Amino acid sequence: MSEALPISGAQHAAVLMMLLDETLASGVLSRLEPGELTILGEKMCALGEIRPDEILSAINGFVSRTEKAGLPAQDRLGQVRGMMTRALGDLKADNLMQRIVPDERPTAIELARWLTPKALVPLIRGEHPQAIAVLLVQLEPETAAQVLASLPGDQQTPVIHRIATLGPVAPQALTMLEDMLSRRIGELHGQRALAMGGVREAAEIINASARSVEKRVMPEIAKLDKLLARSLEAEMFKFEHLFALDDKSMGTLLREVESDVLIGALKGIAEEQRDVFFRAMSSRAADGLKDEIEARGRMKMAEVIEAQKAIVGVARRLAAEGVIVFGASDDDYV
Repeated sequence: MSEALPISGAQHAAVLMMLLDETLASGVLSRLEPGELTILGEKMCALGEIRPDEILSAINGFVSRTEKAGLPAQDRLGQVRGMMTRALGDLKADNLMQRIVPDERPTAIELARWLTPKALVPLIRGEHPQAIAVLLVQLEPETAAQVLASLPGDQQTPVIHRIATLGPVAPQALTMLEDMLSRRIGELHGQRALAMGGVREAAEIINASARSVEKRVMPEIAKLDKLLARSLEAEMFKFEHLFALDDKSMGTLLREVESDVLIGALKGIAEEQRDVFFRAMSSRAADGLKDEIEARGRMKMAEVIEAQKAIVGVARRLAAEGVIVFGASDDDYV
């Protein structure tokens, strides 16, 4: 075999380009000038079969040229975030960067993804439907639905129309949304941190979880902070939570409640909310209870609350015994 002829810098570059994945190679080519592209393209087409020594020579040539070049540290976080976003998408990249750099300050849009609907609505009140639409598509569907429901009725249709016809979101739109959220957060909250989470939110999450989660978590919370555990229990078992019981569980509960207590508790709620209790009774019993509620006359709110607390206490006992179930079904069984 004859000795290989010396390889030029352009040929080195052509060999390296052929070693890259097509997507990576396209990214590199997009940064070159037309004249550079012409020379490189000609060299790539003329390569033919690439021998191992030519590959090694190209790599060594690249290494020798970069030995003293180094890489600037400017905006390193931005560079890594950009790579992660292209590889994983916005949401996964955000979560991964939070683990990699926990102290990285979140953007206003990232912060918005963690806020409750109650905290989000004041931030977008009076803003253009297009800006609201861009924000809502960044949120979890349930959160977005609650925010939409909190908007004035005449804004809801334009917002949904824009979401449905949004298409790809331009970087400029996200920048404008970021600026708007930052401005509104500053106007409404100044330098104070936005309130997130709390006893009620924790209780709602536990209520929506399987019973095994509650049975595991609540005793541990009680060990850490008894006062907090009592506050959580008070939020987890409110009278309005009884409205979600099915007819069978409600019937079981009502058999444990004295008639006088039930009358007092139902006296303090709207008629349509009483239907969940009436459905668990026979027609005759329900009609009798309705008459008794009507005949009771006016009651002090404190008496109503006391009666409701008594029923909640019975419900908590039955739930602890596994007789009735709140929230998600128990995953201890299959």
